[in-house]
Amino acid sequence: MSAPPAIRVEGVRKVFATGGREVVALDGIDLEVAAGEFVCLLGPSGCGKSTLLNAVAGFSPPTAGRILAGGREVTSPGPDRAMVFQEYALFPWMTVAQNVAFGLEVKGRPAPEIRETVDSWLGKLNLLDFRDRFPKDLSGGMRQRVAIARVLAIDAPILLMDEPFGALDALTRRNLQEELLRIWAGSGKTVLFVTHGIEESIFLADRVVVMTYRPGAVKEVVPVTLPRPRDPSSSEFNALEKRVTALVMAEQARHERDERGAPAG
Repeated sequence: MSAPPAIRVEGVRKVFATGGREVVALDGIDLEVAAGEFVCLLGPSGCGKSTLLNAVAGFSPPTAGRILAGGREVTSPGPDRAMVFQEYALFPWMTVAQNVAFGLEVKGRPAPEIRETVDSWLGKLNLLDFRDRFPKDLSGGMRQRVAIARVLAIDAPILLMDEPFGALDALTRRNLQEELLRIWAGSGKTVLFVTHGIEESIFLADRVVVMTYRPGAVKEVVPVTLPRPRDPSSSEFNALEKRVTALVMAEQARHERDERGAPAG
């Protein structure tokens, strides 16, 4: 009997009540993510990428349909799913080491295990020299390294990432992308990653899920079979980027038509 997918989304619909009216954010989402797979959610602003990720995390249950993680229905946040946000979400009164240790302390792990785990992840993410610094003393890239280390330390099999590199400069973003891929390749974790970046999605993912503008649905799932490490300057990468760009731009154009109130034509 084969193992269930790490994430299964079945007929998910999400409706928000806003200003006395209903807004359909997601409509009929079906998606499977295999254990150990790296999948990116891509699409224009307003397509429901983060809404879907929050539903998988258990923060915001769907209006209809269901989500399963490891074969169990998601009804709330759980230790099998860990989230990395764009805003770092670090405790400013805690040092780097204390931030990384926090989730392990909540779980009641013994102190020697916590020290060993914290030191291990600080080492893997080049943070050992900063263990006693506070978040305010770190660059944006360093803060995001701490946020990633804190999530990885609790060893959840599913990693949910909501545009974690979106606020970083290009060089820092590429360094962290490579760092994330290195850790992912050695961990067997499943990653569901939200991004606005077309190049980023192709650089990272096994598959890119392109979503439609509101209501969010799966427009197309694009497999990325290029060998890693991937070269964004290669002709194969550029051809795939062109294909994905066309899909996204079609939805962006529909978004802009809706904003103007123009007919679809």
